[in-house]
Amino acid sequence: MAHPKVREVRAFVLRGGGADYHDQGGGHWIDDRIATPMSRYPDYRDSRQSFGINVLGTLVVEVEAEDGTIGFAVTTGGEPAAFIVERHLARFVEGRDPREVEKIWDQMYFSTQYYGRKGLVVNAISGVDLAIWDLLGRLREEPVHAMIGGAVRNELQFYATGARPDLAKEMGFIGGKMPLRHAPAEGNEGLREAVDAIGEMRARVGPDFWLMLDCWMALDLDYATRLAHAAHEHGLKWIEEALSPDDYWGYAQLKRDVPKGMLVTTGEHEATRWGFRMLLEMECCDIIQPDVGWCGGLTELLKISALADAHGKLVIPHGSSVYSYHFVATRHNSPFAEYLMMAPKADEVVPMFSPQLIGEPVPKDGRLKIAELDKPGFGVELNRDLAMARPYAR
Repeated sequence: MAHPKVREVRAFVLRGGGADYHDQGGGHWIDDRIATPMSRYPDYRDSRQSFGINVLGTLVVEVEAEDGTIGFAVTTGGEPAAFIVERHLARFVEGRDPREVEKIWDQMYFSTQYYGRKGLVVNAISGVDLAIWDLLGRLREEPVHAMIGGAVRNELQFYATGARPDLAKEMGFIGGKMPLRHAPAEGNEGLREAVDAIGEMRARVGPDFWLMLDCWMALDLDYATRLAHAAHEHGLKWIEEALSPDDYWGYAQLKRDVPKGMLVTTGEHEATRWGFRMLLEMECCDIIQPDVGWCGGLTELLKISALADAHGKLVIPHGSSVYSYHFVATRHNSPFAEYLMMAPKADEVVPMFSPQLIGEPVPKDGRLKIAELDKPGFGVELNRDLAMARPYAR
């Protein structure tokens, strides 16, 4: 049966929120004194934007078929990733049948391995891969979740990441993950303040609400261990991304040393099946948290999930809006999902990748019906009223 081939791949750059959700204006909770690996330097302690977390912006990838159908995806990477897409990766997609997702992914990854493997290059690969899946869904008039096995549940349930887990509880979320605001460079006083903040939030949400702590790669093993034990009395469900993503040995030790019942989670900044194989085989964590826009795309996330399932671990993707919703809907080992609270004060539910996506579904009372995802592809449209630039048009 004839199938349209890909005519053109295009890469654009966008600024202001959306997939690069750190690219926010002033006064947003996501840039309000959150512990980072740069917190050791006082000049970069109060704002993540001060050290450049938002310099790249959003990458938009479009894949157009010969019949004019366009699939697209958004991720991070900005102009450097747009160069990689246009000048390197496009050759493996243009003129090809989009159903060849496995072969296309393989060629994109191994052709860039000498300068890639993780980070910016894999972000670019992820954007192309997700755009191909979106195109396939539009050509077949099927939602992505139907093409990767079909939904195993009728609705998704979410925990919320943001500065106000207490408000997240009122909005119906199953849990709240709060940012750590004090890093090791602030010594024992900072540790006490961090534990006090956790205790205050536990008092607000009560004993049964999930309360988690996002450490965003800011800690060393000793500090993370002391923090986990000091905060244990406040019933933390998990401590997330406490160490550098390259410190597999530290994570393995942390998992052994945290109090009984506390989970160790990580993987937001990990990539590909090989990176997650390290986490899984070295027993680094209880839950892996790949971002589908950063780990290699949906094609690779399916492999990562299968590995995790074989190791008896849960896969709870990091943020990523509809791109993870379609995946979570189809996996038994992904029983819930993350929702990033992108309102500046974390006091209302707003579309996660606004203003870039049109028709982006949002949870109501912490839940989202799978029926809301039953549209071709990923079920959203690109907001073409925004100022998109194509810096490397061919």
